Amino acid sequence: MCRNITELRGLNPPATDEEVEAAAAQFIRKVTGIARPTGATAEAVQEAVREVAEITSRLLAGLPARRQEPKALPPLRRPEVRRRLGLDQPHAEPPAGAARH
Repeated sequence: MCRNITELRGLNPPATDEEVEAAAAQFIRKVTGIARPTGATAEAVQEAVREVAEITSRLLAGLPARRQEPKALPPLRRPEVRRRLGLDQPHAEPPAGAARH
């Protein structure tokens, strides 16, 4: 098991589609050895990520609840990771005098 893939079962709130897809992408990168797909590999890698994410979502939905949450927080729930990826950027205020809708 790749130690970089975080457990998603038992999270509260449940794993998001974004978290499931990130785990699927990490899995595909690990098994293929392709960190940055380009050209001919990009489409095949993206299709594999989509399929693995779909299977993972179905699997998580069909498993019984856990007694405890996983010990590790998924990367997409860590503030420092979200900042690094630009996922928590505050919305810019409109310039003074700009019309607001």
